[in-house]
Amino acid sequence: MTQRILFVEDDLELADLIGGFLKSFEFEVEHQADGNNVIENVRANPPALVLLDLMLPGKDGMTICRELREFYTGPIVILTSLNSDMNQILGFEIGASDYVVKTTPPSVLVARIKAHLRQSTGTVTPTISAAKDQRTTTNFGHLVIDSRNRTATYRNEPLHLSTGDFDLLWELASHAGEILSRDHLLKRLRGIEYDGLDRSVDVAISRLRKKLADDPIEPRKIKTIRHKGYLFATDIWWQE
Repeated sequence: MTQRILFVEDDLELADLIGGFLKSFEFEVEHQADGNNVIENVRANPPALVLLDLMLPGKDGMTICRELREFYTGPIVILTSLNSDMNQILGFEIGASDYVVKTTPPSVLVARIKAHLRQSTGTVTPTISAAKDQRTTTNFGHLVIDSRNRTATYRNEPLHLSTGDFDLLWELASHAGEILSRDHLLKRLRGIEYDGLDRSVDVAISRLRKKLADDPIEPRKIKTIRHKGYLFATDIWWQE
């Protein structure tokens, strides 16, 4: 089945270039040249992936990303000329799945898009699937994670998680009590190795902690193990 990408980009020449390249890989590309009505369009006809510029006429890309994450769980890939660390961190914090600068070769962009689409359709590595140990639901006190329906609730309230954040939560919970390195998590969730600079896992962990009411200064539910990685605690959930 052809997968549809919504490409929001005001540079028409670049949109034509990137759009044509994506179509050569049998993607369906819907182009929108400004930030107006993106939210309404995604609600009415959700694409497989949103490819989003930041500096747009009308509503800017950061605002669009933040508003999309209130209901849209598919991948959002920011494609921009803004290459500052602050913009990248902000993008991940508001729910972007990836942050790609426009100088990136189109072939690399396509590879990253394919990786996110594999992840969002559940075809990533087996450790994320219920087949790992035949479990489809796991409970930690007030936290309930259903991998079959890809839902999670905390204190009986649904957690609104992006595809990537759900997969991260499930991976951590499936290895509760074990230390998982950034390299492990990136390989499992995105199929790439940790380069020592990628902050996407750290930012996603921060989002999960916030949703799970974990202390950001001294977290007890998803612990940071210095120089090693992260540990999903096994006992604290029943002490709340």
